[in-house]
Amino acid sequence: MLKIVRIPNTILSSAAKPIALIDNKIKKLVYEMEETLIAQDDPPGVGLAAPQIGQDISLFIIKPNPRSNTQVFINPKIIKSEIRNPKAENTSEKNMKLEGCLAIPRIWSPVRRAKKIMLEYQDLTGKWQTKWFSGFESIIIQHELDHLSGILFTQRSVEQNLPLYEEKNGELEKMRHMP
Repeated sequence: MLKIVRIPNTILSSAAKPIALIDNKIKKLVYEMEETLIAQDDPPGVGLAAPQIGQDISLFIIKPNPRSNTQVFINPKIIKSEIRNPKAENTSEKNMKLEGCLAIPRIWSPVRRAKKIMLEYQDLTGKWQTKWFSGFESIIIQHELDHLSGILFTQRSVEQNLPLYEEKNGELEKMRHMP
């Protein structure tokens, strides 16, 4: 199983490089990433980007729930997005789901994300795909795409002036933002 790197590892704040060739080495890495993601249970993981396992390449996987198939995204790029209506009820802080990250244990925060995205990416065979994603899949993909750009969800939260919470003894405590 692969080791998940944690903050403040500098690879988490660096941009990933495109993958030129999808060879057996990349396929093996995807398999190992999937094993690693499935093994996460406290908390369970739903996505894993290559920088989180120390690889500076443009690759991530998602598995929105234990029964879903793992999806692989190589050299992904958002080509269209539908932004949430800021006046809509579901974008208020209390109605937003909290995001967490395997690289930042026990920290949670709401993050405003596009409600729907069109993604262009290569699959594991190297074929280019273009597909719309919405709901939870869209949120996971945007979170993992941020990893490929060296951006952590906590940065998004601070940019959006949203609170961060630290999990202590099974309870969430609001953290103070540092100036």
